[in-house]
Amino acid sequence: MKEKNKLKVRFLGGVGEIGKNMTAIEYGDDIIVIDAGISFPTDDMPGVDLVIPDVSFLTQNKDKIRGLLLTHGHEDHIGGVPYLLKEVNTPIFGTKLTLTLTENKLIEHDLKGNLNCVNPGSTINLGCFKIEFINVNHSISGAVAFAITTPVGVIFHSGDYKIDFTPIDGNGMDLTRISEIGKKGVLLMMSDSTNIEIPGYTMSESVVGSTLDTLFSENADRRLIITTFASNVHRLQQILNLAKKYGRKVAFSGRSMVKVSESASKIGELNIEKGLIIDIDKINKYKEKEILIVSTGSQGEPMSALTRMATGEFNKVVISDKDTVVISASVIPGNERMIYNVINNLYKRGAEVVYESLSPIHVSGHACRDEIKLLHSLVKPKFFIPVHGEYRHLKKHVDLALSLGMKKGSAMICEIGDTVELTKNSMKRGESFVAGSKLVDGVYVNDENSYVIRDRIHLAEDGLIVVVLTINELSKTTLAVDVIARGVSLPDEVLEWLKEHIQNTLDEADLKSYDRTIIKNLLRKGVRKQLLNKTGKSPMILPIIVEV
Repeated sequence: MKEKNKLKVRFLGGVGEIGKNMTAIEYGDDIIVIDAGISFPTDDMPGVDLVIPDVSFLTQNKDKIRGLLLTHGHEDHIGGVPYLLKEVNTPIFGTKLTLTLTENKLIEHDLKGNLNCVNPGSTINLGCFKIEFINVNHSISGAVAFAITTPVGVIFHSGDYKIDFTPIDGNGMDLTRISEIGKKGVLLMMSDSTNIEIPGYTMSESVVGSTLDTLFSENADRRLIITTFASNVHRLQQILNLAKKYGRKVAFSGRSMVKVSESASKIGELNIEKGLIIDIDKINKYKEKEILIVSTGSQGEPMSALTRMATGEFNKVVISDKDTVVISASVIPGNERMIYNVINNLYKRGAEVVYESLSPIHVSGHACRDEIKLLHSLVKPKFFIPVHGEYRHLKKHVDLALSLGMKKGSAMICEIGDTVELTKNSMKRGESFVAGSKLVDGVYVNDENSYVIRDRIHLAEDGLIVVVLTINELSKTTLAVDVIARGVSLPDEVLEWLKEHIQNTLDEADLKSYDRTIIKNLLRKGVRKQLLNKTGKSPMILPIIVEV
């Protein structure tokens, strides 16, 4: 079979990690891309705002790209869209809420996109690919799976999903259509692996509504503050319905909460009754029992509204012993310290706090193991690649697929930069390609191994020594030496000793025959060696030469 007739699946993100989801499917001269997400920086990325996929491959093949398909509107699936569009001008396809949230991001970057709204159940054609959008349930409305018909066979991509038999909007996951697709034959399935380690089924979103109803009832005489993910429109709808039921006015706090609620309301995804919403500046005109504040900050983000309330730095809302704060979200791994700091500070200010470990006030948007088994049994793929998970999740998912009867070799774990080649009867690894991460630092995008990040880590760990050398411009003799330490603890006697050592080094050198670069290198190497021997530390050395 000729090379150009092979179907290729390329992984730019979302495997071996949770976040930064992006997959490219290629056949001949046609490429489609699924999702363009971000992930958030880890502790070893000081000063970094976002992490996005390296799209070098897509940039090099921009003429082949027929479209970007979005599964849903979460940051780890749409957050990287503006950065992709700056490199590749391609049409974007998604459901109504997904595109609304994407458009908000494009506006922030002063970009316009070719946005195409597609309803679940509809089909589009992009190059040689035919893509069917299939309704699934998730923790945001408008989530879809894809059935992609290619010249080689059908690829089923689950997107993020759960099987909710009592969804808030009444639109359950389209298991009937998925079953029909499975019966016709699926060449490859790529499926969400997030909750593969959790047995059973994910609780329905309606369970949260019952718990929140009880909390409204039990706190009838107290002010309520609820924080949740702004994008979880179904959760917001339940909260608004309960506010109306219990006679409370609602004040939104936090830029993303205000923006998402306005956007979702405009397109009919969120029903807000007239007169229910008041401005956060007017909450003091009402009694505590008449107010509900819906806020951002469910992950303890440093600048979020809830964090500022907890530290007393938010002048619009002052926390007291008359408040009950409900954190209706699970803690994203890595954010534990931040959110528990917020909870501790809220308690210190007298508030009662309700969070996931105390009450079922959040349910996952991802399928647990028995739901995953059900999806496998309906799709019956010939080949399988797990996605959306760390390596342990992908391994457990492959093990599950094999336990359900798939042959060994028909399920594969992939990493970022891997290419998988498929024919009607085979799946094998192809060539690797350039992929990985780019770091967004303000308005700049840097490589993952950027010297800027290395310098920041160096500064954080060992501090900075500034050596200021003043020399006579004509005679090139040393007039003064000063040593300034920042971020490194050095006693005065060590600083004096260091000055003396520098002066001795310069006295032995012939400064007249040295240019500035040589002198700086001499200072840098000498100071570093002496400090390492004396203190065991290796701070960054910054020599400054002043000629007078």
